[in-house]
Amino acid sequence: MKLSIPAILRMAELFDNLTSTQIELIESICEIVTLAKGATLFEENDSTDELYVIARGGVEILVGLVGDKMNQLEPVVIAELRQGQVLGEVALVDQGLRSATAKISQNETHLLKIPRSRLMLLCDTYPELGYKLMKNLAADLSLKIRNTGLTVRQYQLMLSHNQAK
Repeated sequence: MKLSIPAILRMAELFDNLTSTQIELIESICEIVTLAKGATLFEENDSTDELYVIARGGVEILVGLVGDKMNQLEPVVIAELRQGQVLGEVALVDQGLRSATAKISQNETHLLKIPRSRLMLLCDTYPELGYKLMKNLAADLSLKIRNTGLTVRQYQLMLSHNQAK
């Protein structure tokens, strides 16, 4: 089954309200990557800066938590992303280290890989595209920050209850 890159991009909220021409411009810089279950897409603290859109399959997002005595605990799955969802968007904003680890959770997961440098060049060249993309990016990151904060608090509450027993 051939993947339709424009259809996949249209599923992602990050590319919401883009015109067909703008979607075609994004499509021109996409690369399809296929990975098997268990593969690591990127690790927390990596310095890579690509954005990924899940075309088919799934990706788990894991973060390392710190215990009471500054001991590193096992990484915790804070989200499982599916078709049409985006990951790696923090790297678009700050070019900093990855804030989480991304592991493939389903066999033959297909991703659209979008290099930051090429996407930023498109945004600079086509300011309307850049504005729409950055507006959507801000909304996406706000939602993810809120959800992650709640997930981490729930996990820490569960840990404190388990330690009290």
